[in-house]
Amino acid sequence: MSAVYPLKKYIQYLLKAKDEHGIHSPFVFKLYTEVITDKNRFYAFDELDKIRKQLLHNQQTIEVIDLGAGSKKMNNTRKVADIAKYSIANKKYSELLFRLVNYFKPVSVLELGTSLGLSTLYMAHAIPKANIISIEGCPNTYAFARQLIASSGVKNIELINASFDDAFESSLQNKKFDVVYIDGNHTYEATIKYFHLLLNNTNENSLLIFDDIYWTAGMTKAWEEIKAHPTVTVSIDLYKVGLVFFRKENKQKEHFCLRY
Repeated sequence: MSAVYPLKKYIQYLLKAKDEHGIHSPFVFKLYTEVITDKNRFYAFDELDKIRKQLLHNQQTIEVIDLGAGSKKMNNTRKVADIAKYSIANKKYSELLFRLVNYFKPVSVLELGTSLGLSTLYMAHAIPKANIISIEGCPNTYAFARQLIASSGVKNIELINASFDDAFESSLQNKKFDVVYIDGNHTYEATIKYFHLLLNNTNENSLLIFDDIYWTAGMTKAWEEIKAHPTVTVSIDLYKVGLVFFRKENKQKEHFCLRY
């Protein structure tokens, strides 16, 4: 798979992205200025940086059973260091995830795609009292993440080893989530499918965070359809991630492409 497509989309994003001067929504203005572009360093970042550094130097290999779109840069036998470099959110976006969770203070959080468990730890540190459920389909990656999270001492994470389809049919039924981070199975079909399933697990105050919205043309197509869905009242494009809100206070649908 070529890296040309996301580069092209990034150039387009840079040309149209606005800063706070282009925001007319009080809700989005506050979110952008106080959370998205916040430069403050939070208490947990030093510890999380240390864990990231350890992962980036970990030469252990994992036989990855990939249930999604796969990796553009790795085969199925992968070093932990390579997964940390190519397949999990980088420091900038991990800290954004932390700030979003810290700001909205959810009671319940769902992550689709645990990977090594680092993003899960960012969210757990951001809101220690929340109940976080994280789904990982690969048993070997799940085992590594489980060990990493146990060694961190964090107690508010429930890891589930299951395909997303199986999880929706069993573990996630009748559960509601305030924040959902979707970072797995980056295909058009899967992204649209899980978005529609998540409509049963969310409410008007929920936030959905979609990772890699410009990874492929299929992901971009899914993002455009999600933005246009009648239940979505506010969406924010930050290039690598897309934020989706269902706020009924917004009487008219609004979409923002913001510089980050």
